[in-house]
Amino acid sequence: MRGVILYARARRVPASLAAVVISAVAVGALARDGGGEPGDPRLPVLVLAAGVMAASTGLGGQDLALDRTAAIRWVPRRAAHVLLAGAVVGTVLLAVQTMGADLATTAFVVRDSAGLMGLAALGAALSGGPYAWTPPFAWLSFAFFAPPPTSVPMQVATWMLLPPGTAAGTWTALALTVAGTAAYAVAGPRR
Repeated sequence: MRGVILYARARRVPASLAAVVISAVAVGALARDGGGEPGDPRLPVLVLAAGVMAASTGLGGQDLALDRTAAIRWVPRRAAHVLLAGAVVGTVLLAVQTMGADLATTAFVVRDSAGLMGLAALGAALSGGPYAWTPPFAWLSFAFFAPPPTSVPMQVATWMLLPPGTAAGTWTALALTVAGTAAYAVAGPRR
């Protein structure tokens, strides 16, 4: 148990969790006060992206050389870290919804939290832990200002704003989750 606590502290999990909860509660309060229209996916996606960006700070350790030379198996730990972080981000949003603000369906939250966390893991593998937040932020920014998704490429580009039953959105999120988790688990964060 001590190893798990040390791992969580080294990956800044308590601070990330606090940021995830604060952002979800703040957006939940905005939604209750009429800050968003019913059925508008932008508010829940914003909460999920903020949570994923906060959780992505823990995808790189304090000392990458120590991480790479430690006599433990990193692949399962890294994969579990990505999947657990995505689950926590989605769970926090669903918990905030129980307080009265109906932001999104469970299928929408699961799809987007998994896809965004996979995107952050891919960012950590390609750019390093300190910059893991940039791919989710860039994709979210593009999706917010993109034209309406009338073609399949535009549906892929705006996957996080599509309804949960849309095939392009589901397959894009699944591909990002699998690719990001696998790349981060095998390669770890870039130096």
